[in-house]
Amino acid sequence: MAAVYPFNAIQFNAGAGDVSTLVSPPYDVLDADDRDALLGPEQQNIVAIDLPHVPPKELGPSSAYTGAASKLKSWLAEGVLARRDRPAMFAYRQTFEFEGKQYRRCGMACTIDTVPFGPRNSGGVLPHEQTFSGPKEDRMALMKATQCQTSPVFGLFADEKGTGSEVVRSVMESRAPDMTARMSDGVLHEVWTVDDAATMEAYEEALKGEDIFIADGHHRYTTGLNYLTGLLEKGDLPKDHPARRCMIVLVGMNDPGLAIGPTHRVLGGMSDYTIQKFEEASAGLLDIKPCDNNPKQIEAEVKKRALSLNDDANVFGIIDRDTGLCFTATTAADDPLEERFPDKPRAWRKLDVAVIQHLIVEEICQPELNGGEPVKWAFPHTIEEVQEIFSGVETGAGGGSGFAQIAVVVRPTPLEAVKEISRANELMPQKSTFFYPKLATGLFIHPLHD
Repeated sequence: MAAVYPFNAIQFNAGAGDVSTLVSPPYDVLDADDRDALLGPEQQNIVAIDLPHVPPKELGPSSAYTGAASKLKSWLAEGVLARRDRPAMFAYRQTFEFEGKQYRRCGMACTIDTVPFGPRNSGGVLPHEQTFSGPKEDRMALMKATQCQTSPVFGLFADEKGTGSEVVRSVMESRAPDMTARMSDGVLHEVWTVDDAATMEAYEEALKGEDIFIADGHHRYTTGLNYLTGLLEKGDLPKDHPARRCMIVLVGMNDPGLAIGPTHRVLGGMSDYTIQKFEEASAGLLDIKPCDNNPKQIEAEVKKRALSLNDDANVFGIIDRDTGLCFTATTAADDPLEERFPDKPRAWRKLDVAVIQHLIVEEICQPELNGGEPVKWAFPHTIEEVQEIFSGVETGAGGGSGFAQIAVVVRPTPLEAVKEISRANELMPQKSTFFYPKLATGLFIHPLHD
C-alpha cells in the first residue's frame, strides 16, 4: 500500500459531455423530495439506482434493491450507461465557494486494494471515525443486487512532497475536461479521463508507501470489505477479481482546495432540562460565560474566546432553544478526559467532539438532566440548520423533529488531528469531520464482476 489502479468504469454518455442531469449528490444527504427533483420526468438519474428507497441510511425492502439492479441492467443495454473497454483513472476537480472563498479541490478517482482497516508498514487504509449500522446494511443490499460500487469513497493521503497533486494538476492544465456537471448547490464537477500508461504510472509511483485516510465513505469502504469477505467464503476468487478493489477519489492533504467545516451538535429529548439546570450541572466541569444573544454571531464569539486561550483549548458555543440565550464555554480542566481515557492519545482526548460526547453528554446531560437515559442527537453543519432544527423541522441531520433543546457549536476538527489519531489506530466519535463539498455520485461506477 498504497497501490492504486485504473478500473473499467461504467459511465453516462460514455464519459463525455455535460452530465448535470444524470449525476447526483451522495445518497446520504438526500430526502424523498430531493430524489423526486433529481429524477425529473425522464427518470434518468443515478439516484434511481444509488437511492432506490427513502429514507436513506436504513435498510429498505428487497424489491427496492432488485429494482435498482434491473434499472442498471436496462440502462447498460440501452446505452444510457456504458462500461469502458480500457481501464482508466480520472482526474477530478470540484470548484466551489465555501465560507465566502473560492476553492478548487483536485483529486484522482482510481481503485485501491480492499484490505482491512489498520496501519501497515508500507501504508494502510485508516478510518478516522465511528460509524452507524443502518447505512452499512443498506449499502450491502445495494451492492449485492447491483454487483457494483455506485459511489466512490473519499480518501486523503499526506502527499508531503506534493508529487501526487502535481500529476493530477498537470492533467487538468493540459486540456479541457472530458465530462462536466454543475449541480443545484453551484458546485462545478470536472473529469479528465486518464488512460495513458505514463501518467498512471507516475501517479502510482507518487502513492507508493502512503497511508490512505478515509475522509468520507467509511460505510461504503466497510461494505466493500464485507462484500469481498462474503465472496471469499464461497470459494476461490481470482487475484484480479474486481471485488478485491475499492473505488476511491484521493486528494492530497496539502491540496489548497481542501475545505473542512464544523459538525455541530443539537441535543434534546431530556426530561429535566432547562438552561439554568444545565449551568448548575456543569459547575466545576465547564466555564460558561454569556455572550451576545445572536446565534448568527456565535461562531465569531467562539473564535474570539479561543484567541485568548491556549492553542488546543476546547471552546464551544452554546445556544438554548427556549430562551435564545447564547454562551461560550471552555472546559474547567485542561485535559478533562485524561482520567477516564488515560490510554487514548492526547490529540483524541482534546477533540471538541470527544469532549462533547464524553463530558457534556455522558457526565452532564444524561445523568443530571435525563435520568441516566440516552440523549437525542442531531449533527447540523451550519447555524442556519441549527435554527431549522430548533423550529421543529426534520432536516436529515438526525434526531427527528421537535426534540431539540440545546445546541453545542464547535470549530472544524483540524486536519492534523485526523492524521495523528488515525495513525494511532484510534477512532474519533461519529460525525467528527465535514469535508465540503461531497463527491458526486454517477461520474463513475465500479463494476464488481468480470
